[in-house]
Amino acid sequence: MDKHKPSEEMIKDLDNILSKLNAMEIVASDDYQKSSVKVMRALVEGQMHSINEFGHLKKAMDLLMLQIFDVQNKSKN
Repeated sequence: MDKHKPSEEMIKDLDNILSKLNAMEIVASDDYQKSSVKVMRALVEGQMHSINEFGHLKKAMDLLMLQIFDVQNKSKN
């Protein structure tokens, strides 16, 4: 089982995909192709947002754990 890439690397890869989608949109010759690019862009941007939100949740959980440990230490003393 492969380990997941770090979030910074995943964001970089998704940003590269967005650049390719921008190029595809420029050369799109009909509405179907343009609509397909828009759908793909929405999916990629949504994935980027999810990765960023996960990072925020992880930081919040870390802060919460620090507060819990602090309360435990104070209650023991």
